[in-house]
Amino acid sequence: MRTDFLIIGSGIAGLSLALRLSKFGKVIVITKKRKAESNTNYAQGGIASVLGTDDNFDLHIKDTMDCGGGLCSLEAVKKIVADGPNIIYDLLEQGVRFTKDSKGKLKLGKEGGHSRSRIVHAKDLTGKEIERALLYGISKNKNIKIHEYFFSIDLLTNKNIQNKIRKKDKSCYGIYALNVKSNKVEKIISRKTIIATGGLGQVYLHTTNPAIATGDGFAMGYRAGCELSNMEFVQFHPTSLYESEVDIDSQVFLISEAVRGAGAVLRLKSGKEFMHKYDKRKSLAPRDIVARAIDSELKKSGDPFVYLDCSPIGKKVKNEFPHIYKKCFERGIDITKDMIPVVPAAHYACGGIKTDLEGKTNIKNLFACGEVAMTGVHGANRLASNSLLEAVVFADSIYNSIAKELKTSKVRKSFNTNLKLIEDSILNWTDDGTENAEEKIYFSHDKREIKEIMSDYVGIVRSISRLERAMRRSKMLREEIKEFYDRTKVSVELLELRNLVTVSYIIIKSAMKRKESRGLHYMLDFPERDDKTYLNEINFKKK
Repeated sequence: MRTDFLIIGSGIAGLSLALRLSKFGKVIVITKKRKAESNTNYAQGGIASVLGTDDNFDLHIKDTMDCGGGLCSLEAVKKIVADGPNIIYDLLEQGVRFTKDSKGKLKLGKEGGHSRSRIVHAKDLTGKEIERALLYGISKNKNIKIHEYFFSIDLLTNKNIQNKIRKKDKSCYGIYALNVKSNKVEKIISRKTIIATGGLGQVYLHTTNPAIATGDGFAMGYRAGCELSNMEFVQFHPTSLYESEVDIDSQVFLISEAVRGAGAVLRLKSGKEFMHKYDKRKSLAPRDIVARAIDSELKKSGDPFVYLDCSPIGKKVKNEFPHIYKKCFERGIDITKDMIPVVPAAHYACGGIKTDLEGKTNIKNLFACGEVAMTGVHGANRLASNSLLEAVVFADSIYNSIAKELKTSKVRKSFNTNLKLIEDSILNWTDDGTENAEEKIYFSHDKREIKEIMSDYVGIVRSISRLERAMRRSKMLREEIKEFYDRTKVSVELLELRNLVTVSYIIIKSAMKRKESRGLHYMLDFPERDDKTYLNEINFKKK
């Protein structure tokens, strides 16, 4: 296949960008599962934006910077905050049905770390509503083609091109992708490639992320030579619904931060509140503080969970959070009168493929946006509901960057080069000498081992000894999986396993380099923040 623009991923970042880029040419969007299956689809909370009369840009910037533990890029934060209102109005024009009050104005919620009510939402299924509207717009657009069940294997760069046209500047020309339905590997050649593959939560045992979030974009970018940054900062959402048993590929159910924003409070099993001991904002403290507080209390008591008490919200909790009410009720919990058992779960990667303010990576013609990208917005801890905002703002930045390029005749001439010539120069995929995997037990066993290593040693609280143990086991798994990959025909299970072990290695390696406690990275050996040595990003690149 050949296309002007290739977008890998069908979440809010990829779909919103596809609609914009379709003005300039043909767009192919590929997704490893169904087109609506993405982290966006499970986002309950909403989008933070300055729309209230008591709010302003400076307050939103301050809240974001405070939450980010000194590592946010002020320039990037100013960008998303300033662009926020226009992004909301644009989504409204595209048909997103945000919740409004009795006067017809957008209803603004409040979440942890925010000093004002500024969360625009669609009840408690905001991501699903945005996904619906964007997919509807794409269904009417003849320039956009979505290919479901296409699994990205590796980016096509200079190393995949015959020597006669190899260039000094490392460039991206598309990808090798496994067509899951035909079980064949195909080349997709593109002028511009955008990684928008979402998160990596499935590297942990307990995660709010869907089964697809296996860190594919992070690992693929790393193998191609992209620079990754801040990978040690993995956000654990404080309030996921407690499950006594969790399947290896499952996601736990998220209880949105908006519930605490509406007045719900955290309590121990004894019924006592505890957050006042950790932060003056109590249950509305930022996520890193709440998650560590819950982790600390569970270690002290030996209890498997704490409670989230919704009684301060009153009977309106059923109407304001209908999806949460329904899911809890199915498990025998009536949140209008029963407290919800909750535990922290892996939720969001604050680090990722490093980009500039135009979404460009260090590889020519390769961009990244959404959770897979590290734009500088989130720093050491993401402020609630800034993720969807960042995704759309930087998707718009990529569009503007490409639009600016195409205004110059020199670039336009280069852009219109014959893609067939490039395709003919790309080496064909070969699996000669490989065989089908007959025993799938290797996949499930190794996947569980990776998840247990990460959950036990690289979770909310870390230490040098835990990280060193994790690294030893990760190194052994990497070697075993690489050897298995080299002699086995590719499959979804094998590709995900390869990506999971790669991402786990990068997170562990990055965490070992930061010998301090900051934001989402808490070290028992170094409990204090060290601005003198570590007021900087930890960058990581394949040698």
